Amino acid sequence: MKRTVLVPLAQGFEEIEAVTVIDVLRRAKAEVITASLGDLAVEGAHGLTLKADTRLEECRERDFDLVVLPGGMPGASHLAASPTLEKLLRRHVGARHPLGAICAAPAVVLGGLGLLEGRGAVATYPSFRDRLDEAHRTNERLCVEPDLVTAAGPGVAMDFALALVALLAGQDAADDLARALIVD
Repeated sequence: MKRTVLVPLAQGFEEIEAVTVIDVLRRAKAEVITASLGDLAVEGAHGLTLKADTRLEECRERDFDLVVLPGGMPGASHLAASPTLEKLLRRHVGARHPLGAICAAPAVVLGGLGLLEGRGAVATYPSFRDRLDEAHRTNERLCVEPDLVTAAGPGVAMDFALALVALLAGQDAADDLARALIVD
């Protein structure tokens, strides 16, 4: 069975983080669904517009193997303010399905919604570390737990995406894809 991944997109998302994750996970044969908070055309923080596959409202009751939150501002703030996404994330976490979050999203979305309770260190963009409880703060660029992968920002997007592949399909699949992409 093909793994399904939700990547919610909000106005002001970080383009490198979203596109890298979407591309790498699709190369790994995951069914990646991009969902907008509103209009299907979503403009990123640096002017790149992506057309989402659907609206978040249309997949609010669906279960996903993985939900990945791109960062960027004000995109992460828009994600955190979405009641639809909050309900979906709470159900997802309650079912113990894994999450990925990068850049501002770990602190602004997951931390802001109280979804980091009981977790260890969480990578996030340096200027957002102070929003995390002391127990979650780290200078690490990438943190991997069995059901949570977090990364500090755009420069870590490829490593983040490959860690998500490892989580979904195993380390061998991630290593094979890294070689094919000339990462190693």
